[in-house]
Amino acid sequence: MTKAAGGDMRLTIRPLTPDRWPALEDLFGSVGASNGCWCMYWRIGSEYHKRPREKNRSAFRAIVKHGPPPGLLAFDGERAVGWCQLTPRDDLRWLNRARFFERVDAVPVWSISCFYVRRGYRRQGVMSALIAAALKRARRARAPAVEAYPVDTMRSDSTSNVFTGTMSAFMRAGFKALARRVPSRPVMRHDLIRIGE
Repeated sequence: MTKAAGGDMRLTIRPLTPDRWPALEDLFGSVGASNGCWCMYWRIGSEYHKRPREKNRSAFRAIVKHGPPPGLLAFDGERAVGWCQLTPRDDLRWLNRARFFERVDAVPVWSISCFYVRRGYRRQGVMSALIAAALKRARRARAPAVEAYPVDTMRSDSTSNVFTGTMSAFMRAGFKALARRVPSRPVMRHDLIRIGE
């Protein structure tokens, strides 16, 4: 049980296993979150826009069925209220094709690449709770470090496209900026030495 920052809500964070797929579907809705992405963008790039949303849904469902879990769900009681994708960076081939987020070095990092928080639960600490749980999960999986690719809202003209998270949330969790190829989009990293079980 995790207490969300800035509120009294208690969240339970669980990996997205096949039995939790209905909870993700309920969270994402019939559209599939983020205009039908179904968390495929960092896997296939803008191609997700060019094909039916159902194809993105079935592709992501196959990833969940095959395992290992590709991310974490935050629950308020029985209801999924938040999601973050957490995987080895090598699972997200499109990251290396996005010039802003090319590898900084050869460390086999894991990536927190995107979030989705249910309306009515935003700005209540769900993202921060997911980041904290992701760090612990990656450490248990023996990842050497976790990377993120958030928006620096202090240097961005728009805060409408923050599905990768906000720099301030990652800074509070102990991440440091390693590269900044454009002012508003840092590559951030957290080594996992100090993260407890």
